[in-house]
Amino acid sequence: MAILVDTAMWPAHGRLWAHLVSDSDLDELHAFAAAHGIPPRAFDRDHYDVPDDAIERLVAGGAEQVGAHELVRRLIASGLRVTTRERRGR
Repeated sequence: MAILVDTAMWPAHGRLWAHLVSDSDLDELHAFAAAHGIPPRAFDRDHYDVPDDAIERLVAGGAEQVGAHELVRRLIASGLRVTTRERRGR
C-alpha cells in the first residue's frame, strides 16, 4: 500500500497542480490527505488535486513521488482508476 504524488504540471488558478492517489485503498488516501491538510474539496473521484507547494510536505509525510505515467499505471493496476467515460457518466 502506497500513497503516490506526481510532478506538478497541470496549470489552474495561477499555479501548478499535481495528483495524490493511493495504489490500493481510498480510505487510506482520504486519511493521508486529511492528516496532511488537503481539504476534501480537492478530491476528484480517484485522486486529490494538490498544489505544487504541497509536494515536499507530502513526500516528507510518506508519499512516494513518481512520474505521471507511473502514477496512472499504478492507479489503473489498483482498480481505483475512474475512466474518462465513467467521469462523463456513460
